[in-house]
Amino acid sequence: MIRIRQLRKEFAVRDGVFVALPGVDLDVDKGEFFVLLGPSGSGKSTLLRCVAGIETPQGGEIHLAGQLIYSDARGVFVRPENRGLGMVFQSYAVWPHMTVYQNVALPLTHGAKRVAKDRVRERVMYALSLVQMERYADRPVPHLSGGQQQRVALARSLAVEPVVLLMDEPLSNLDARLREEVRQQIMSVTKMVGVTVLYVTHDQSEALALGDKIAVMDGGCVMQVGTPNHLFANPATPMVAEFLGQVNWLKGEVSQAGAIDTPIGRIRADTKGLSGAVRIGVRPASIELYAAATSAPNEFVGEIIDEIFLGEQVQLRIRLPDGVIFETRAQKPFRGGHPDKTVFCQMDTSQMLLFAGS
Repeated sequence: MIRIRQLRKEFAVRDGVFVALPGVDLDVDKGEFFVLLGPSGSGKSTLLRCVAGIETPQGGEIHLAGQLIYSDARGVFVRPENRGLGMVFQSYAVWPHMTVYQNVALPLTHGAKRVAKDRVRERVMYALSLVQMERYADRPVPHLSGGQQQRVALARSLAVEPVVLLMDEPLSNLDARLREEVRQQIMSVTKMVGVTVLYVTHDQSEALALGDKIAVMDGGCVMQVGTPNHLFANPATPMVAEFLGQVNWLKGEVSQAGAIDTPIGRIRADTKGLSGAVRIGVRPASIELYAAATSAPNEFVGEIIDEIFLGEQVQLRIRLPDGVIFETRAQKPFRGGHPDKTVFCQMDTSQMLLFAGS
């Protein structure tokens, strides 16, 4: 559906040229919900804007649904309005002087994909029904909540029956409750209509919840592509591991096959042919706490130094040997420990992340 090859984008800056995308390759399959995930400045929005035609690259090619829409070498640049795309922005980008119906109808009556007048109402009301906004059709947009306005923007993009739906951090302006509600709406609606989605976010929980596939970006480069489960369990680099969820890090040295010496003691792990210095990642969810020693592998004594109430969970900070601090989470405050808050931490060997180097 989307095929990007060696895409290069530069921006002129005061002291020369900033290379935002040094030569990106990417493939998005038809019907896929594909997420570009990365920190600010990683190039994810720039890549999306190049696909949209809002930015003009300086090299490479972009194919959309089998059509070449950009090529520097061949001198091809299809204008944004002729690419068959829908787009939902971070800001709602709805027209405040119009009603909900008028906002959704406008691209059908004045845009590049106009439809016959007798079909406009049918298309508008169907799009509004997808986001459960049909009963607000006659309401002025300023009288809507932020979440409702973003639904209107989504309906407007779907009304034109896009080849690909582009979404640039569409939830970042919403509060936590609305964000979850609109996220669920986006997921269900896009699956229902079967549209291909290219979605930009810096929020790892959003990416994991929505994406069929995720591309983690940093410094304008795609670091790794895969399903949420694969990336979470098998990150290619420490950066990818950290961007997909919290990680406790330990430095160690492989002393023999299956054994790593660390500041907190010897850890048993599948060293997978590694030797010398290694970096060990332990996610909070892979740490179990016990009030008494069980003599299980990879069990270390620690002291609870902080408990932070997070509503459904409690975040615990635990001091391990040699002053190492780990964070973990529990469904409720830890009970049954010693009065001095001593606990025993077991680390799941199967979920440890191992990387060569310190």
